[in-house]
Amino acid sequence: VQLQASGGGLVQAGGSLTLSCAASTNILTFNAMNWYRQSPGNQRELLATLTRSGDATYRDSVKGRFTIFRDTGGNTVYLQMNSLKSEDTAVYYCRAVHGSFPYWGQGTQVTVSS
Repeated sequence: VQLQASGGGLVQAGGSLTLSCAASTNILTFNAMNWYRQSPGNQRELLATLTRSGDATYRDSVKGRFTIFRDTGGNTVYLQMNSLKSEDTAVYYCRAVHGSFPYWGQGTQVTVSS
């Protein structure tokens, strides 16, 4: 399984970005897909989870601002990020769980300028 994350960039505070994570196989074969982020000096933190059944859960700090969704029948999961804040600056990673194995994509940098 290979995951390719993209869509990061520089955005002003209050702006929006949509990240994409393209998988090498149909994402419905995964138990769940996640988005994480890591900023310098901090641990990687879980932001959002989308299960195979379509249930989504979010970290409190992004709830109401971020939305995880998928290209149904396809190979891509997205993270729509609105009302971005400077504290959202981080490297963002996607992760897929296949059986009991996690697979990680490479990170994509998101920088929010205040």
